Amino acid sequence: MFRTVLRTAAALLPLALHVSSSASAETTLRVVPHADLKNIDPIWTTAYITRNHAYLVWDTLFSLDENFQPQPQMVDGWKTSDDKMEWTFTLREGLKFHDGTPVTSADVITSLERWGKRDGMGQQLFAATETLEAVDDKTFRLKLKSPFGLVLESFAKLSSNVPFIMPKRLAETDPFKQVPEVVGSGPFRFMKEQWVPGSKVVYAKFADYVPRKEPPSNASGGKVAKVDRIEWLYIPDPNTAMNALISGEVDYYENAPADLVPILRQAEGVKVETLDPLGNQGMLRFNHLHPPFDKPELRKAVSYVFDQEQFLQAGVGDPAFWQKCYSYSACNAPVGTDAGAVKQPDMAKAKELMKTGGYDGTPVTILQATDIPVLNAAALVTAQGLREAGFTVDLQAMDWATVTSRRAVKEPPGKGGWNIFFTWTLAADLLTPLATNMSAGCDKAWFGWPCDEKIETWRAAYPRATDDATRKDLVEKIQERNYTEVLTHLPIGAWFSPVAYRSNLSGVVKSPVSLYWNIEKK
Repeated sequence: MFRTVLRTAAALLPLALHVSSSASAETTLRVVPHADLKNIDPIWTTAYITRNHAYLVWDTLFSLDENFQPQPQMVDGWKTSDDKMEWTFTLREGLKFHDGTPVTSADVITSLERWGKRDGMGQQLFAATETLEAVDDKTFRLKLKSPFGLVLESFAKLSSNVPFIMPKRLAETDPFKQVPEVVGSGPFRFMKEQWVPGSKVVYAKFADYVPRKEPPSNASGGKVAKVDRIEWLYIPDPNTAMNALISGEVDYYENAPADLVPILRQAEGVKVETLDPLGNQGMLRFNHLHPPFDKPELRKAVSYVFDQEQFLQAGVGDPAFWQKCYSYSACNAPVGTDAGAVKQPDMAKAKELMKTGGYDGTPVTILQATDIPVLNAAALVTAQGLREAGFTVDLQAMDWATVTSRRAVKEPPGKGGWNIFFTWTLAADLLTPLATNMSAGCDKAWFGWPCDEKIETWRAAYPRATDDATRKDLVEKIQERNYTEVLTHLPIGAWFSPVAYRSNLSGVVKSPVSLYWNIEKK
């Protein structure tokens, strides 16, 4: 089998990799990312590929360490009033954008305000905010109008949307439009003129970046660029990507499919690791704006069509890398719960709900991300299951980058919109119900735009709770209402994604997010 796979992939290698031939192998880290970079703005989109891109070029005020505790990053120091209603922060020295301008409080404030209009956690923080204002160029102050127990956790939010700090002139961009250019203050510069969409993204070391002194820990600590250049080489075929790694044409394979891991583990000069201790949680996302899933009975019908094992066997394969997970919060953390979950398929119940909901044969448009195996499999399994239940299915194949653009379209499916797409979330993003994909804030909600006042009320109460028991109760209320009434989305299970890299690399940072600083190539 190994030799067959190698032969099949070998013919594809020259076409896939010719674009990288001019780079220096000694100081260039060549990475196969999990998807193609199509959108550059990490506030406009929650796509993880854009988040990973953003971590290279932008910096954050705080970041989470390996214990998921917030640590200062761009901030040098801070103080808070005894009642924690007023917070004052000072930026550290040496912060500079890639265009040579210094990072100021005005940049920070404008960036946070833009983030707060898109991100669920940011929306909650700003709902509790009275003022956010500059004291001077290096100092800014946050005054709360109501208690908010997650100020530092918000600034340190690990994953999409991350509150990256942009130049004021870019942060003034309408948050529902992408920024026109990428100017960061992080350890690497985005080389726009060398970007080949669908093929290659290039980053160059930012010589003026001043890293923190602490060792790297998750997304916190010193972000030291130890290579001069990073190239992301988009190779959608897993076998081709695997063979490029084995042959040494690339150095790092970000999201190796589980069924290829046995081959990679036997390959000379290749290491395989699972860097994320909490894993990923997948979801089927409904569009609440258009038929048929504007009716709750029809969303609930879908919840009775599947057993999660169908998704996980098809998309991940090896049971060593997946587990059933019915929690809307992180399954492998204390906040995880099975409250209200539908665990067993019941086709008769699904058909009964379709009848109750008055299903009239309206096609279900499913966005099928063909270049991400687990999502591709989920779309195919869903299409088959919905057809068996009696739904009319319109399965539309495209790459993930196109999915991330089309999911933002609010028009009906027949005019470029959609009914269902699949994605996944880092479990580390689900440690609180403030996660974007749990929001049900109508027009302010994440793609799919669910609308439910009770869920939003409970989400808003979460950061104001002062004890774990109250927080746990709120998490379970949100989940029960989701399974029985709202279904912002449907959990489809959890999995752990291994990474594979050449053994001449060192310093790979363990994190739920793919981070590329501190990696040294010998």
